[in-house]
Amino acid sequence: MSQAVGAVLSEVLPIRLEEQGAVKIGILAVQGDFDAHRTMLASMGVPSVEVRTPANLQGCQGLILPGGESTTQLQFLREEGLYQAIRQFAEADKPIFGTCAGAILLACEVKNPQQESLGLVDMTVLRNAYGRQIASDVVRGPCTLKAEPLEMVFIRGPVIERVGPRVEVLAEYSGKPALVQQGRVMAAAFHPELTRDTTVHQRFIQLAADK
Repeated sequence: MSQAVGAVLSEVLPIRLEEQGAVKIGILAVQGDFDAHRTMLASMGVPSVEVRTPANLQGCQGLILPGGESTTQLQFLREEGLYQAIRQFAEADKPIFGTCAGAILLACEVKNPQQESLGLVDMTVLRNAYGRQIASDVVRGPCTLKAEPLEMVFIRGPVIERVGPRVEVLAEYSGKPALVQQGRVMAAAFHPELTRDTTVHQRFIQLAADK
């Protein structure tokens, strides 16, 4: 992780969302940066629970699939019965948010190389397309969620190469979608949990609060 990324993570803004009602968010806790999402949610006053089994999803109003290694996470989902449990979670119209590797898991098509996925968002992603981890950086790009450019942390992030007609593009970087939403499922090619900006997580929490 770059020094810049570490710096922004240590300065998460204390923006809280109690006025939106009590929600509990599950965070897939296999490997990767799941604890950074927990820290971000805690700074917003949103409780979370680590998800490692289907039973952990009980009582959750939303689910975050964090960054990490998508092939490792996919294998874990299948071995622990979470693959089908997450699809049922989505079928129950509960929101899901995937960042980086989580976005790969949500795509309907994965390339570079090809890989199975949950197929919950009509998009094609290219794995590791933004470069090696040592070349990762913090950038800014246009976003529909606020007037100012959105801060985005890319760490071996996938490129969202194609989106279907039902997919809304919420943010872009280098002419490509970087944050998208289809129904109540969101996917980010970057790591919003590693910035001071709660804009993206606020959007997701609002989905969870809108029962």
